[in-house]
Amino acid sequence: MNLFNLNQRKSWRKLISAVAVAAFAIAAISAAIPAQAGTSKQAAKPNIILVHGAWADGSSWSAVIERLQAKGYNVLAPQFPHATLAGDVDKLNQALARVQGPTILVGHSFGGQIITAGGAGSDKVVGLVYIAAFGLDEGESINALLSQGEPTAALAHLEIDEFGYAWLPQEDFVKHFASDVDPAWANAMFAVQQPAHISVLGDVMGKPAWKTLPSWYMVATNDEAIPPDAERLFAKRMGATTVEVESSHVPLNSKPDAVVELIEQAAAAVTK
Repeated sequence: MNLFNLNQRKSWRKLISAVAVAAFAIAAISAAIPAQAGTSKQAAKPNIILVHGAWADGSSWSAVIERLQAKGYNVLAPQFPHATLAGDVDKLNQALARVQGPTILVGHSFGGQIITAGGAGSDKVVGLVYIAAFGLDEGESINALLSQGEPTAALAHLEIDEFGYAWLPQEDFVKHFASDVDPAWANAMFAVQQPAHISVLGDVMGKPAWKTLPSWYMVATNDEAIPPDAERLFAKRMGATTVEVESSHVPLNSKPDAVVELIEQAAAAVTK
């Protein structure tokens, strides 16, 4: 019998046995600690549903979506028909049915009307973020608000088609609605604009969701669609955490980093 080989085999058995024990211990520790930490970290990020306004569509959120997804958020940006407010709320509920767990709703412009009307309809919704958006109180309508003064520059020449939908003319869209966006991109945004039926502007708000949910608001100081002072009023009476950015009506396009920062601020607050 070769003694060296025998001793060598015994040494290898001891080494293999020690490695197996160590591997089992490491696997057990990894399963108990790092995996739980990863799950907790993932669960801490709420879903984000982005709600576009009139004269925009889901693609208007592209720059914001890209940044949020890179940070690990689950993001949805549905297309809203803007035929009736009730129909838009149904579309919001459809999106909410597709996600699990805490969810933040982010509304731009008329999208603020949608999250205000439908945000309290699901126990998944934990916060509201308004980006240069309408934040009406109970009994108010957009028409009543806009009729208090002269039409803003972006809305002064609405074109109503034969089906009752309002469109923005190209010049007003590029020069006033999206005035701080590169003209080539602003013209592309114009081409995909989602019109709103003129009747939705007269829909009266029921109990607003911001009365029961924490809110954040971004005021666009150069807005030529919704007056900045009206935005400040919305933010103040809803008790929203408020930031101001030097932007046209579409900071989601011209200041996406600032929009993402506000959304993350809301996400951090609701997951504490």
